[in-house]
Amino acid sequence: GRLRIYGLKNCDSCRAALRDLVAAGHAASLVDLREAGLPDALRDRALAQFGAGLVNRRSTTWRGLDAAAQNAAPVALLAAHPSVMKRPLIEAGGQLYLGWDAGTKAALLG
Repeated sequence: GRLRIYGLKNCDSCRAALRDLVAAGHAASLVDLREAGLPDALRDRALAQFGAGLVNRRSTTWRGLDAAAQNAAPVALLAAHPSVMKRPLIEAGGQLYLGWDAGTKAALLG
């Protein structure tokens, strides 16, 4: 099946995930959050699975937000500022994976 990587095309982790997955023979595509946004249904699934961990509090976007925005509920924050999402969010075979770390690599690259 096709893998969808939700992130930013200039994000190093997102590019690495795409490169590694394609090299491993997966049909993978990168969905740029700045261009396409994060589909509401996917955002809600990801929030249910990852909770507040879906918000990247170390990101440039996060640091640029005022206190009111930073204190907003994650669902509202991600709707208004999709690039504050931790990246990449990978949808594969109905499963969601967050981040391009050892656990995600082991699950998707074998």
